[in-house]
Amino acid sequence: MSKIFHPHPWLLALLGALLLSGGWAPWPTAWLVPLLFIGWVPYLLLERTLTRQNARKRRVFALTYLFLVLWNALTTWWVSYAEPTAGAAAVVLNALLMCLPLMAFRQTKKRLGNRWGYLSLPVYWIAFEQLHLTWDLTWPWLTLGNGFAAAPQWVQWYEYTGFLGGSVWVWAVNLLAFFLITPTLFNTNGEAVRAPDNQNRPTKLAWLVPLLAVALPLLASYVIGANYQEKGPTEEVVVVQPNIDPYTEKFEGGTHFISNDEQLTRLLTLSAQHLTPRTRLVLWPETALEEAVWENTIESQPKIQRIRAWLAQHPGVALLTGLTTIGSYPDADNASATARYRDDLGYYDIYNAAGYFASATAPLAIYRKSRLVPGVEKIPPILSSILKNINLGGFVGSYGSQAGRTVFAAPANAPALRLAPSICYESIYGDFTAEYAAGGATLLGLVTNDAWWHDSPGYRQLLRYGGLRCIETRRDLARSANTGFTGFLNQKGEIAQLEPAWVPTASRALVHLNNETTFYARHGEYLGRGTQGLALVLLSLTVFNWKRRPPLATV
Repeated sequence: MSKIFHPHPWLLALLGALLLSGGWAPWPTAWLVPLLFIGWVPYLLLERTLTRQNARKRRVFALTYLFLVLWNALTTWWVSYAEPTAGAAAVVLNALLMCLPLMAFRQTKKRLGNRWGYLSLPVYWIAFEQLHLTWDLTWPWLTLGNGFAAAPQWVQWYEYTGFLGGSVWVWAVNLLAFFLITPTLFNTNGEAVRAPDNQNRPTKLAWLVPLLAVALPLLASYVIGANYQEKGPTEEVVVVQPNIDPYTEKFEGGTHFISNDEQLTRLLTLSAQHLTPRTRLVLWPETALEEAVWENTIESQPKIQRIRAWLAQHPGVALLTGLTTIGSYPDADNASATARYRDDLGYYDIYNAAGYFASATAPLAIYRKSRLVPGVEKIPPILSSILKNINLGGFVGSYGSQAGRTVFAAPANAPALRLAPSICYESIYGDFTAEYAAGGATLLGLVTNDAWWHDSPGYRQLLRYGGLRCIETRRDLARSANTGFTGFLNQKGEIAQLEPAWVPTASRALVHLNNETTFYARHGEYLGRGTQGLALVLLSLTVFNWKRRPPLATV
């Protein structure tokens, strides 16, 4: 068998990228998701081949980077729809960052031997995925656990592990498959030795190990899903899709600009057409009210007054809308790190926000987007000189943000309806969404403007990511998109109702309002935090263990 696996390394890099991209197909489908279970095997064979050849570090890094940049390009190329430079930056930089855990694995395997080396690989990778959820360069789109978004029925146990549990599953199966098809054994010191000829062929029983590693979590998921019933009382919700092109119609200066009053009229008309006496909540998309307004004078704005007049005509209806707000600071000492300054305005922040009207007369509650898109809404200090002129769709620069989650209070006539507002990119984050559930939210609300990415895989994948958030929190999701996909997902992550893209429309459904908290919502990314602790231990052992191991090229 050892003579079989000697394709050219760059072919292994290409094969690995193609297999891993199955979890992020242009049109998400469960049929391609199983490719994740073998997607890392070509890389493992590539790394093993280079080790046996005593390849130079430069060649190892180049081929590792080739594999990662191809995977990124195959899955996130659509970012270039908004701006070609941004698309290239997202692919090139993220692939470069992904090299870090793989290079750490190489060093650990070299210094501590194969047993510790291969054990360290999933630890380093998942620790990196956890880091990618929290730091300034956050871009968790390709977190391995997200690859199951097209097959929510496979991962109903995410309510216990979160999506990083899916990353553990992917690595476990890939490593077992790799060990099965390689003739390498490990001696008592953890060093690689060639297996005797009579052991080169795996036994039939050995093939059961990776198969069971796939089958048992699948079986557990199906059992959980089959026994799970939607929880909580129901209320009727309407989500609106105005279908206004952000490039030509949405903003003043566009070639087919629709006036702000006309845009608001479209939102109000679509909402009214779908209201019934049972409707308790209406959702409008991200930046539905696109003109930036000062928060301290927001109630005097004509559009806000017009919305209140409409709500007065429909008593018992609450409204969540995307909007852009401006907050001011009295002086530099009280200003945030993202604050701007103008002589005529002083210190101020601009927010991508959501406004909530619990009724026609209730004070307007504002949520300011917390997880900001790097390079679009937030320029990390270490990349400010590079990204300040890159446009990923919309405003470029650093918006203001808020640190904590805001759960909007229930309307008087729907006491169980406590809404969690998320804005677009925030729905990628499992830990972020889980904090809403832990804070008392009974319904997930997502407002987004998918049209920045045109008709691309991006908004299709974002829709499916919402299903994973539903499983992790066991909450229904009401989704309002400017255009793209508008509708509802249930507590099992299934699409319950979906309107067609690229048409003005709205959707109405009964949602369940669950107030129970899942294990994951209570404990957050414990897998990510745990692997980060293990990664530090492994890195410390690697750095301080200077004993040379026999070169694996002799295997």
